[in-house]
Amino acid sequence: MKFRWLGRISYSEGLGLQQDLVDAHLAGTGEDTILLLEHDPVYTIGRTRDRTSLRDPDSLPFPVIETNRGGQATFHGPGQLVGYLILDLTRYGKDLHFYLREIESFLIDFVADFGINSHRRDGLTGVWTEDRKMASIGVGVRKWISMHGFGLNVTSDLSGYEAITPCGISDVKMTSLSLETGSDISVEEAAQKIPSFISASLEKLHSV
Repeated sequence: MKFRWLGRISYSEGLGLQQDLVDAHLAGTGEDTILLLEHDPVYTIGRTRDRTSLRDPDSLPFPVIETNRGGQATFHGPGQLVGYLILDLTRYGKDLHFYLREIESFLIDFVADFGINSHRRDGLTGVWTEDRKMASIGVGVRKWISMHGFGLNVTSDLSGYEAITPCGISDVKMTSLSLETGSDISVEEAAQKIPSFISASLEKLHSV
């Protein structure tokens, strides 16, 4: 398994890299890879007829991209750690529901390392602390090769969420590592620490 820190890149560049890695897997030449990065400001939404979570798409302050993950609208931007997991899920139980729960699990363990008590919420994929959402999760799969992954809010600038209904959840409150800890945590710091949590979780998943 390989981890790559890409810094700040556009959403289209990140999507292209994912597609190249998935194609390599399908050709039999790829390896499991986790891309860690932050994006230029952008809204994304899964392939769904219900686009109400975008509210008024024509008035949004940043571009909207429809992508091949599940779920409603979310925001990506500077200060958010994005993790794209390009994995052959035949090696990790071949169970998409269990895979989503495992992403939640390593994020819960990761933020606990910062002293934050977080949890799941029934029927609402993601990671929460009390009634505030800290991380969003959405995946896509092609022939059991995964792509997309998670967006974990690290810094306290969450203004990009204000123009949408994040993940289609009315009145949701978004939060971040920095807000919850009261300290200034950088995306780079989070990116340096999270690989060990991902590796431990995937090793457990691989043994199932």
